[in-house]
Amino acid sequence: MPDAFTVLWTHDTCRALRRAGRVGERPPVAFGGVHTSLPAWSGAGPGDEVYALHVNRCVVHVVSRMRVVDLERRECCGVAPAAWNEPAFPGHDDWAMLGAHGCGAAAIHVEATPVRFDLAVPGDLLERLTWRNRRGRTRVLKYVADGRLERSISLQGFYRLTEDSAGELGKLLGAGA
Repeated sequence: MPDAFTVLWTHDTCRALRRAGRVGERPPVAFGGVHTSLPAWSGAGPGDEVYALHVNRCVVHVVSRMRVVDLERRECCGVAPAAWNEPAFPGHDDWAMLGAHGCGAAAIHVEATPVRFDLAVPGDLLERLTWRNRRGRTRVLKYVADGRLERSISLQGFYRLTEDSAGELGKLLGAGA
């Protein structure tokens, strides 16, 4: 069975998506990196799902669900840069706000649901969401009060969901379609 993960998209990323008119469109690519501002998609492989989340005014939103196709640089990425000041992924300029210019950025090709900002995670689900590490230890979000996320620090990064939590986010996304 494929794994599921979450990644937090920042206000800057989501603002850039809106400005570029990407709401309602399906991203063909996402980017991982070596810095916490663009976390590495460690452990993800083809077939795995990644839920892009965004926090706005203490409310967590599911922005898109992306199924990993591959983690390789393809022809669609464009020519690899020969110098540091050349664009890293000229073939994906339309989606560069997802991290193409990040530190050590790597392209992850995905099949995704359309970008949206209207699907809030209900407070009761937010309190139940659970992640597990490679050793099998689980954790829930910190700083959840009255169904609202007061601090997003425990969402920052790339984390593996438990099977139950992945199923609940999948149902939420299906119901919100």
